[in-house]
Amino acid sequence: MRGPRIIALVALLSVLALLYAAFVSRAQPARLLPLPTGVSAAAPSQAQEASVVLAGGCFWGVQAVFQHTRGVLSAVSGYAGGEASQANYPAVSSGNSGHAEAVQVRYDPREITLGEILQVFFSVAHDPTEQGRQGPDFGPQYRSAVFYESTEQRDLAQTYIAQLDATGLLSAPIATEVTALTRFYRAEPGHQDYAARNPNTIYITTYDAPKLRNLQTLLPERYREEPVLVLK
Repeated sequence: MRGPRIIALVALLSVLALLYAAFVSRAQPARLLPLPTGVSAAAPSQAQEASVVLAGGCFWGVQAVFQHTRGVLSAVSGYAGGEASQANYPAVSSGNSGHAEAVQVRYDPREITLGEILQVFFSVAHDPTEQGRQGPDFGPQYRSAVFYESTEQRDLAQTYIAQLDATGLLSAPIATEVTALTRFYRAEPGHQDYAARNPNTIYITTYDAPKLRNLQTLLPERYREEPVLVLK
């Protein structure tokens, strides 16, 4: 009896995999979106360092994209949007912490502008049209968000979202929240450099490796082969 049961189980898993793949495939395909318009979005700064906190689903992939983005000094996985007592993976994974899985992107504004950072974020780091989920991951902890640290960041993010919605390039309105950053909490060491350390796992090869290929294809001038790592 063991043989027929195994065959039935394999058949069931195959059907579930096909249904799951069909559901996931509804995500917006990656495409190169235009840069934000306006002088403030395009002009390089003389400051040596700036940062912005971005959330776009599982932080493994978002971190990997920005670790391979030229001009980025560091990309750290963490949590934003909730209280300090809830800033840990088990609490955030419950979906009840108020946090989103997020990445703190530190960059050299002499090499890359905030507008260019946001172009990477909206074009290849995630699907900004998905509401309360990202790819195979569901829940408010996987929401799309820009956690701004200044009114300049807020205004640029809000204006850029309106600009992209007006282009009609995306199949649905952008769902990205623009929210004030109260504090960024660094995630546990096991979540840092995850894609770089585990390139052959099924999750990374299925959902995150394509983001890096899209970065290299759509924005080759922004791509760098060697990632800037957190754990050294």
